[in-house]
Amino acid sequence: MIAAPEIPPEFAYPQDTDTRFSSDTDFSEDPDGRSGTTAKGKGGKKGKKAAGEKGKGGKGAGRINGHHQENGMENMMLFEVVKVGRSAMQSVVDEWIESYKHDRDVALLDLINFFIQCSGCKGVVTGEMFRNMQNSEIIRRMTEEFDEDSGDYPLTIAGPQWKKFKTSFCEFISVLVRQCQYSIIYDEYMMDTVISLLTGLSDSQVRAFRHTSTLAAMKLMTALVNVALNLSINMDNTQRQYEAERNKMVAKRANDRLELLLQKRKELQENQDEIENMMNAIFKGVFVHRYRDSIAEIRAICIEEIGVWMKLYSDAFLNDSYLKYVGWTMHDKQGEVRLKCLTALQGLYHNRELNARLELFTSRFKDRIVSMTLDKEYDVAVQAIKLLTLVLNSTDEVLTPEDCESVYHLVYSAHRPVAVAAGEFLYKKLFSQREPEEEGAPKRRGRQSPNANLIKTTVFFFLESELHEHAAYLVDSLWECGAELLKDWECMISLLLDDPMPGEEALTDRQETALIEIMLCTVRQAAECHPPVGRGTGKRVMTAKEKKTQLDDRTRITELFAVALPPLLAKYAVDAEKVTNLLQLPQYFDLEIYTTGRLEKHLEALLRQIKEIVEKHTDTEVLESCSKTYHALCNEEFTIFNRVDIARSQLLDELVDKFSRLLEDFLQEGEDADEDDAYQVLSTLKRITAFHNAHDLSGWDLFTSNFKLLNTGIENGDMPEQIVIHSLQCTHYVILWQLAKLSEGSSRKDDMVNLRKQMRAFCMMCQRYLTNVNTAVKEQAFTILCDLLLIFSHQMVSGGREHLEPLVYSPEDSLQSELLSFILNHVFIDQDDDTNSTDGQQDDEAVKIEALHKRRNLLAAYCKLIIYCVVEMRTGADIFKQYMRYYNDYGDIIKETMSKTRQIDKIQCAKTLILSLQQLFNEMLSELGHGFDRSSSAFCGIKELARRFSLTFGLDQVKTRDAIAMLHKDGIEFAFKEPSPQGEGGPPLNLAFLDILSEFSSKLMRQDKRTVHMYLERFMTFQMALQREDCWLPLISYRNSLQAGGDDDTMSVMSGYSSRGSSVRSKKVKPPAATAGTSAAKRKLPEEESSSGDVWQQSIQTPVMLPSPHLTSTAMRDPKRGRDDSYMGVYALPHEQQPPPHPLPHQQHHPQTPQHHQTPMDYNSQVTWMLAQRQQEEARQQQERAMNYAKLRTNLQHAISRRGTGLMEEDEEPIVEDVMMSSEGRMDDLNEGMDFDTMDIDLPPSKNRRERSELKPDYFDPASIMDESVLGVSMF
Repeated sequence: MIAAPEIPPEFAYPQDTDTRFSSDTDFSEDPDGRSGTTAKGKGGKKGKKAAGEKGKGGKGAGRINGHHQENGMENMMLFEVVKVGRSAMQSVVDEWIESYKHDRDVALLDLINFFIQCSGCKGVVTGEMFRNMQNSEIIRRMTEEFDEDSGDYPLTIAGPQWKKFKTSFCEFISVLVRQCQYSIIYDEYMMDTVISLLTGLSDSQVRAFRHTSTLAAMKLMTALVNVALNLSINMDNTQRQYEAERNKMVAKRANDRLELLLQKRKELQENQDEIENMMNAIFKGVFVHRYRDSIAEIRAICIEEIGVWMKLYSDAFLNDSYLKYVGWTMHDKQGEVRLKCLTALQGLYHNRELNARLELFTSRFKDRIVSMTLDKEYDVAVQAIKLLTLVLNSTDEVLTPEDCESVYHLVYSAHRPVAVAAGEFLYKKLFSQREPEEEGAPKRRGRQSPNANLIKTTVFFFLESELHEHAAYLVDSLWECGAELLKDWECMISLLLDDPMPGEEALTDRQETALIEIMLCTVRQAAECHPPVGRGTGKRVMTAKEKKTQLDDRTRITELFAVALPPLLAKYAVDAEKVTNLLQLPQYFDLEIYTTGRLEKHLEALLRQIKEIVEKHTDTEVLESCSKTYHALCNEEFTIFNRVDIARSQLLDELVDKFSRLLEDFLQEGEDADEDDAYQVLSTLKRITAFHNAHDLSGWDLFTSNFKLLNTGIENGDMPEQIVIHSLQCTHYVILWQLAKLSEGSSRKDDMVNLRKQMRAFCMMCQRYLTNVNTAVKEQAFTILCDLLLIFSHQMVSGGREHLEPLVYSPEDSLQSELLSFILNHVFIDQDDDTNSTDGQQDDEAVKIEALHKRRNLLAAYCKLIIYCVVEMRTGADIFKQYMRYYNDYGDIIKETMSKTRQIDKIQCAKTLILSLQQLFNEMLSELGHGFDRSSSAFCGIKELARRFSLTFGLDQVKTRDAIAMLHKDGIEFAFKEPSPQGEGGPPLNLAFLDILSEFSSKLMRQDKRTVHMYLERFMTFQMALQREDCWLPLISYRNSLQAGGDDDTMSVMSGYSSRGSSVRSKKVKPPAATAGTSAAKRKLPEEESSSGDVWQQSIQTPVMLPSPHLTSTAMRDPKRGRDDSYMGVYALPHEQQPPPHPLPHQQHHPQTPQHHQTPMDYNSQVTWMLAQRQQEEARQQQERAMNYAKLRTNLQHAISRRGTGLMEEDEEPIVEDVMMSSEGRMDDLNEGMDFDTMDIDLPPSKNRRERSELKPDYFDPASIMDESVLGVSMF
């Protein structure tokens, strides 16, 4: 098939071409679509005019749309109109058609430059180029003139003026073909020229050309499909007219009309053939290559348009030859392309008349569509489910039960669009078949309604899905398509209360429980009008219609359940799970209806049932539901408040009196109290605690009795566990309710004094219970204590509550120490060690998960104290050091704590991090001894933790500059603090810590590396710099990490020659000779020496120093031998050289006994000293750079020359684009997602870069965008 062939220049065109067109807009005027003078023998295809015709229209100048063209520069009328919008599109196309009729070469040159400029190219195709150059040569010239500095082109430029450019561009092509469809497109010149140009551009190496031309070609194809469709319709009409005329009697038959119809059909057939040839050229020249282009946007354009063709002109395109491209592309690795495949197929499956032609495709690619419902891109998954719903509507036989089940479970998805689409699929599959109702028959209600069986089906599905805690998600998924069914509460109530009809099977107890839960979820959804937790995308503003529906639903809910709830509670009074759900219904009532609807007697019945339930049950959830129901009904805005308040007060009076009487007897009996007395006290205390959570019981003095109970438990030590737990909780509520009253500012001073005493006494009581033998009691005391310390911290006076300042309470050091010890002993433990919480059921995964949640809550409670500065930040060191060991259990909590503490105080946070590493190092020394192996798992684990800590500082070195500098300072002091255990001549005890500290060197700014290096030198002697044994490798590695990139930017030019460049540089900076006196003398501070500076520089850059690995590397080579026992003592510097002493906290040796009275470091004086050292160092190195730069440059050039032929020698032309799969544009969490020491950041590829020559001509890597199973396999 041709793809717009080139015609020799000598081919001549007739001179009267521009006079052959009579009309381009009225089909009735020119039904043939072709003039008799446009025979193929006379009109040539795409070619060049004869030399005499080239200048038609002027001498050396042409006209474009009525505007002059001079010096090869054209007026950009077409481009400007498309850029502005569609307002003048029709008139501009008509004007271009008139220009084409006048001089088609000039008009086509205008159109060619329009496509070139729409690609973002600044080059212009001149008339001379158009006359004398082939398309490939023109495209090559335009490629050379492309503006490589710009990465954008009109289709990708952001901004308001370019926002609608793509739409306008596509509209222009559509209007152009529509206006030319009756004559010009058949002249075998205009369309051949345009198709040939777009085919060449679509094969270009420039992405902008390829993208723009592919879009233009696909839209041109779509416009031609419309033309072909119109021709097909006209051919059918003509054929019918011809058959009708021929079937007439001979006397009535008009032979001239038959000849006219026959001629018309012949001409339409010729036009159809030409259009098909054009479409064939575009499809084979552009689509077949670009549907697998390396750019996802281009692939998506092709798939989107082929879907349009198959939908518009199904007779020609809806067959396996075209469907296979969509099927193959469903395996594309880019979600954007997969999404276009699904939307294209939806348009086909929506038309049931096309289902027969899709049977083979469905059978071949059904499994792929089903698997796409689990696509990682949610938009793709949603459209895949919608497509399966359309398949389900067309036929029930295609999808197997396994296929349907794979969609069913998606109704519980956390992503709401996926769940809603799955809910629609489920509704179509299970609930679309309803029992037909007889006309004229009364509407059936209750158990006899058509919805009864559907509601039962919903219950059965919910139970079979085995996700019984997610009824709210199931209801939300079905809400949009099945709200009418889910709001049939009358039927649900009837199924629960009424007896089954004869022959009907009654609901089981499990089914009734599920139905009550679903009923509660439907009531909540109707009353609140928002999705359940985890599915909402934020609060949405409801429309007026939605608000009216909400009010109507609440009214209907109240009218139905106000009457039905008391009998439901009476029927299921002994079932705790059913009662708990039923008692939540009054929270969604419109309480005014109790009065307006005269339902007071039903309210009295409800209050009686609630009181009976409180007396019967001791389950915490049931009692809390009763408490919340009373709270919902006790609303002062409604007239029923007095009636409910009286019932509540009577109930509480009875409970408190009973508790006081039972407690007095229980305490008097002491050790003689039996289990029945303890149970009575516990059950009454449970009820009071549940009500105290939602109701103010300050009128009853509960603090005295509870405190007395707790004090007795401390003294005797034999108080039952549950009584202590609920007594602690009840006392906690007493204090919070009193604080709430004081916050309103209406209480007396005596109340504040009383609350202060009670709060402090209760905190001391909780502290005493931290040492209780029972784990559950200790956990309750710890949780309450953390809450109280946070509530009564210094932050309680903020927000205009200064009058509460006397209540502020700061924990003492002993309390802070006990809290930290509790965390270390009860949270950071192995799963199998937590025997107290699991009651011996270690194999029960649910119990283990519950225990883990409990420990996470305990850790979070303590971390909040660190974040809000209730306890000292340095106590977090014991938490941070567990980051790696317990990463799976608590990693997110610890990481968030580090982030928050860094926001509060960057420097103190850095000191806490280094302190945690020091504690781990000391623990390792105590366990392994000073001769440990640095390749041991313990040491490598500390290094990995340091690497993780380093990643949490992020990429902005300016923000973390001071913190990182202080971290290095503390680390250096720690490394040289302890003397060598081997005596004089050996490394310091903690010298290996420098290896850990080197993980943070990459976070230092270049100038700060020099400053830190100078600070390190203060602790070193000249002999240390000369040591090369393995035991000194940490010092060598750390020094090299500080020197890497710290002297000059040119040092990092060639990262591939780090080891060779290191030795080269060290040799260059070595002075030619050194006297014996200088080499043997001890170094002095820079302020005290001038002549010995060169000697110290020699020791720093000594040629025998080993090259270090990359500064962020965590791998060190194995030491050749172990550390020996000979070592020198403390390296005492001269008095003026010694750094100011900053003793480490005692906590390093006793990590579980935090000390909080550490002498604060004089940070300002340290920074001032470091800055002064930096200035002197920079002045000294300034002279060195001038001498060393020339030698360094020569050496680097020599290194480069040894590489052989490089990229720049091979690619003398500028590289225009790397044609590659575009990345997803998302970076993983830099703090945690880094598996390597260096970081590769995916930058978006430049859009105007040309592909390298080794790529395939169509720039397609099959393995990069499709699965291997799809490639090379025929579809059928």
